[in-house]
Amino acid sequence: MNIAVIGLGYVGLSHALLFS
Repeated sequence: MNIAVIGLGYVGLSHALLFS
């Protein structure tokens, strides 16, 4: 996997958890 993909996925997951 790409570091960019991992980074975006991690950020997306974090935001999803924070704003859920």
